[in-house]
Amino acid sequence: MQLITTKKALFEVVSHAKSTGKTIGFVPTMGALHNGHLTLVKRCVSENDLCFVSVFVNPTQFNDKNDLANYPRTLEADAQLLASVGCQFVFAPNADEMYDAEEMQKPFEFDFGGLDEVMEGRFRPGHFNGVVQVVSKLFQLVQPTRAYFGEKDFQQLAIIRRMVTIMNFPVEIVGCPIVREESGLALSSRNALLTPEQRQLAVHISQVLKESCLFALETPVHELHDALVAAVNAREGLEVEYFEIVDGKTLQPIEKWEETNDIVGCITVYCGKIRLIDNIRYK
Repeated sequence: MQLITTKKALFEVVSHAKSTGKTIGFVPTMGALHNGHLTLVKRCVSENDLCFVSVFVNPTQFNDKNDLANYPRTLEADAQLLASVGCQFVFAPNADEMYDAEEMQKPFEFDFGGLDEVMEGRFRPGHFNGVVQVVSKLFQLVQPTRAYFGEKDFQQLAIIRRMVTIMNFPVEIVGCPIVREESGLALSSRNALLTPEQRQLAVHISQVLKESCLFALETPVHELHDALVAAVNAREGLEVEYFEIVDGKTLQPIEKWEETNDIVGCITVYCGKIRLIDNIRYK
């Protein structure tokens, strides 16, 4: 496996791959890799001639400087994991390699079509501007045939699909199911920040989501919403930031189950000071 840290070196590798007709699979990450990431990478390896993974903690998508400072950085361990599952190239630039001073200071502008006005966008202003900024840069550099994203970041996946359409990137976006621990807890790099007690507590989030499916469609949407929020908040140490039951394509909240055949419940919960996200498909 080859570790690449500069855009120039990456350009040379990608140019050679393209000239020889190789298909390129790509998994963008911020590192601190876990089995959820590795599931994406394994699929990428199996479906393409070459697998590229980026490891870059993107400063422009953090609206909380403390969150950026505390984000785990484990490049050496990440590289070993990636090599073990067949990844051929890791692109791990620093911020100065990815951005000039103007890009770091000036907010990136993009027409989200309203996808950024709900859920994460409401509570993390500017977050998705940074996501689109870095992913569009990475797509230009890597020129992937296919790119792989986890469905745990459901809103992000919808926004990436819109970005590809608007910016005319010739790349297939592959959404991959949430990977969970045996307990049901959705895998996340942020789980590494949880204490053992908090990790046990956080399992309650996925349990409540799963149980809600048993009676969801027979319960008015607003009643299900309120009952689920109350059930999560009933556990000391957990606090729901938002829970939205939305159209899976537009991400707009629904009022009745009959409105669409694509319905997802998206939740963000603070476990202590650690912010965790999850979702469940109802239809």
